[in-house]
Amino acid sequence: MSGTTLLINLAGAIALLLWGSQMISGSLLRGFGSPLRQWLGQHLNNRWLALLCGVGITGVLQSSTAVSLMASSFTAAGTLGLAPALAVMLGANIGSTLVVQLLSLDLSLVTPVVLLAGFMTFRLRDDSRFESIGCALIGLGLMLLALGLLGSTLGAVESTPVFQLVMSSLDGDLLLALLVAVALTWMCHSSVAVVLLIASLAGTGLLSPVTSMALVLGVNLGGTLPSLFSASGNVARRLPLGNLLVRLVGVVLLLPWITALAQWPLIQQLPPALLVVYLHSAFSLVLALMFIGFTEPLGKLLSRLLPAPAPVTDPGMPQYLDEAGLEVANIGLANAAREALRMADMLSGMLDRVLQLFRTSSLSHAEQVRQIDQSLDLLSAAIRAYLADIGKEGISDQDADRSQEVLLLVINLEHAGDILSTSLAQLAVRRLRRGEPFSEFELGTLYPLHQELLESLSLAITVFLREDLNTAHQLVARKENVRRLEAAASREHFRKLREDKGAWAESGDIFQRLLRDYRRVHHHIAALAYPALERAGERDIEHGYLNDPVPEERPDRADKETARCAS
Repeated sequence: MSGTTLLINLAGAIALLLWGSQMISGSLLRGFGSPLRQWLGQHLNNRWLALLCGVGITGVLQSSTAVSLMASSFTAAGTLGLAPALAVMLGANIGSTLVVQLLSLDLSLVTPVVLLAGFMTFRLRDDSRFESIGCALIGLGLMLLALGLLGSTLGAVESTPVFQLVMSSLDGDLLLALLVAVALTWMCHSSVAVVLLIASLAGTGLLSPVTSMALVLGVNLGGTLPSLFSASGNVARRLPLGNLLVRLVGVVLLLPWITALAQWPLIQQLPPALLVVYLHSAFSLVLALMFIGFTEPLGKLLSRLLPAPAPVTDPGMPQYLDEAGLEVANIGLANAAREALRMADMLSGMLDRVLQLFRTSSLSHAEQVRQIDQSLDLLSAAIRAYLADIGKEGISDQDADRSQEVLLLVINLEHAGDILSTSLAQLAVRRLRRGEPFSEFELGTLYPLHQELLESLSLAITVFLREDLNTAHQLVARKENVRRLEAAASREHFRKLREDKGAWAESGDIFQRLLRDYRRVHHHIAALAYPALERAGERDIEHGYLNDPVPEERPDRADKETARCAS
């Protein structure tokens, strides 16, 4: 077999190993990412419990890199403190070594059984959770199959002169071996795969114990780089940098003593492949015991080294749409939800400035409303693009439903802001520029509508965060309150117009349109209750919720009377 063929087979086996690992982590995160995230946020206050969680989650996901990305996103979003996150990473490093030990056993007979079980589970029923478990089992079977291919290929590679030359060049040069392992692990994005590769090479006799140990240290350093370089922003880089510093301290302390350590009788009695696996496990375990008591000081040091950036001056620029969150669907959805809540705060600010415009007749408030609306549109576009990127590799049904809820919130808030800026505020400006401030009666009728919008917005956010069915019912019921307030204000206003013969017809028309715009804004806010009602099986057709047309699509008595008054 030619050298080119051997290299192709070797690259294919490594690619299959990495793909199997990606299938396991990706499938489990899609199927169970949201419950996992909620559990992490509630139970990681104790450092020892956080360490054990890191071990268990890495054992399930088969990837310490995936755990690092999750924990980094949690710390950047403020869900998880930096000190518990460092403890999680210490446990994740131990968990990756357990995965290596499991996969280093002779599991050739298990491979077809695991593949068959995964396929049957995947086809068992049309349920995203079963599909996720089936994909994870198939990924595990592919990893076991890749290890068998890797072993048979390395048996042929051992006799090639080029490979023997490369391995011999690493023997004795500890620093070069360390750097090669760092680069290889960074490119593969999997310390588990590279450690298994080193164990296979050591088992064939191509690597001396000293070189194997140096390569293992390089793997531990290289495993920290993917999450470090994928993080965006100082806050997101704190955790992967802390993980890198911990492993770097371990490498600096152990590397000068590798040659002496290899002379120990206990080390010499171990098979070369087991030496690689045991050293990898012992290195992570000792580092965890050394640094578990220093997570708080290390967290404070990282906070000083990587301070949080200054607050963004433009509110339309996203603050939480971290690219690392795109790797894990539920984290990305949490980031998008946080930005959507910022949009709700901006809409509340627009409502306050509109009310100030009515009261003070200062046109500067109208300009502020316009600026906030521009920021609202910019942030809405960023969130929608972010949500589209989350779904590129497929997400679970639960995460897909949550994505639609976030999208519904974003779209309705954006439309409500457009009404406030381009219609309601502009109508008020037209009225004020004619030198006609709003009367006490008009302010007295607009204020209750304004308060209804603010209270409904608060209820809508509660429904979005807690999915409270009772609150959703209250929110929809308030549509009738707003309709009654609008109708009562319209009737009273026309009565005053008939009594005041000198009143301008256009002024009355503007006020009626303001009432209508308030109702239109409330329509978009009340629409946020629909997802919770639909999930509860309460199809709004029975109550008329879904069939209630947009106010501007259904002319009412007030609009007709306005037209007659204007004529």
